[in-house]
Amino acid sequence: MTDTFKWHDFILPVVAITLAIGYAIYVINFPAHSMVAFFVTPEVIISSLRTHLYLVGLSMLLAIAVAVPLGILLTRNRFKKLTPYVVGIVNIGQTIPSFAVIALFVGILGIGERTAIFALWVYSLLPILNNTIAGINGVDSSIINASTGMGMTRFHSLYKIEIPLAMPVIMAGIRTAVVINAGTAVIASYVGAGGLGDIIVTGLKIMQPQILILGAGYATIVALLLDYLLGMAERLLPKA
Repeated sequence: MTDTFKWHDFILPVVAITLAIGYAIYVINFPAHSMVAFFVTPEVIISSLRTHLYLVGLSMLLAIAVAVPLGILLTRNRFKKLTPYVVGIVNIGQTIPSFAVIALFVGILGIGERTAIFALWVYSLLPILNNTIAGINGVDSSIINASTGMGMTRFHSLYKIEIPLAMPVIMAGIRTAVVINAGTAVIASYVGAGGLGDIIVTGLKIMQPQILILGAGYATIVALLLDYLLGMAERLLPKA
């Protein structure tokens, strides 16, 4: 059974998108300086937004593809003893500042999207991994024992019982990672990967608040909308 949507569920995205489009139109039509009119065009905004979403989307897909299966694996009895070591290694990547991650791997991966995606991938792993482990381990053992007594194999119990029951916790980790990722993605500009960070860096260079607010505002709205969409997707999932 899934939740139904009401009209007020769509207030946030409508307001956010209206503000984003409205402010962009205002900046383009009423620039505070000729430099603003030169650097901010519809093409620049659309291109930066598209690149930003691409960087966030790809790094998140890679993080989910690695962290969720790894988290499930670490909840199996034979691999549980490895959990503190694996989580500790992933945690190291989370504690290193994002600029430091980029600086460390620019020499290996070069300047461009690959380095930015790698840094965002590293930053997205820990929340998803931790929540996957917590969600699976949080399933009542009596439910698992009951499924075994009904003749389910370990795989079927995992697939039909444990993962569905753990899904809200796993989704919470993914949503946290998406918000972190969308905000951190502005640093991609410093390695030539583009994105909304280009707009922010341009605003800093020419000291124009209009451009700074545009870039930072769009990055914030992207994070809010992605979190909202994942929340809607979570509500559409069948209840265990």
